[in-house]
This record gives sequence, structure tokens and C-alpha cells, in this order.
Amino acid sequence: MVGAKARVLICDDDPLLLELMEFRLRAKGYEVDKAMDGAEAISKAQDGPDIIVLDAMMPKADGIEVLARIKGDPALSETPVVMLTARKAEKDIVSALEKGADDYLVKPFIPEELLARLARLIARKSGKR
Repeated sequence: MVGAKARVLICDDDPLLLELMEFRLRAKGYEVDKAMDGAEAISKAQDGPDIIVLDAMMPKADGIEVLARIKGDPALSETPVVMLTARKAEKDIVSALEKGADDYLVKPFIPEELLARLARLIARKSGKR
């Protein structure tokens, strides 16, 4: 990991949010890839990003389904996933955590808080290598 910044896959159907997050992450030196729907998210997850930021409500496959597919894939199961969603009901949060989400943030969110959580999860993941 030394000399190369972590690769972040952001999955959200809101183009404005994707642009904002990409800008903030690139400013911190991260490589960024984006997916606009669940099918694209699953496809791009195969490229092995260091961490995935996932919206719960997306077309083609919702975030919970994408999360289950990622965590159920032996090649991807160790990839940290942060849910970033407007769903704030207890059942939604608990369901995502039970399916393997490593963190859960509710929109609207504080970009610096997301960056801090990503940095923590990436550091924990690279420490396991």
C-alpha cells in the first residue's frame, strides 16, 4: 500500500453526490471508481477496490443485495463496505450490519466524517495483510 493510495468504489444513483464524493476523495489522494446502479456496482467490485461506499437504494440491484453478493464472494468478502444511505430505520441499519456492512452512515452526512471512517477501515484492512 505504500506509495499508492487506496482505491475507493462509490456506488450511488445520485450523480451530484458521486461528483462531490469523487472530488473530496481525490483531494485526499484516493483513486476513485464510480457505479450508478447495483449491476454496475457488482461488476466494478470484481476489480478489487480497497473499500466500497454503497447506497441502499439504487436501480437494477439495491445496495443490500449488492452487499450480500460482495460479502458472499470469497474473493471480495474481506473488502470493507460502508453503507451510505438515506434509510435510517433501525431495521435497515441492523439488516445491513447483519449482512456484513463494516459501517453505516445516514444521509445527509458530513463528508469529513465519511473520510475519517474510510481511512480507519482502510488502515484496519491493510494492517491485516
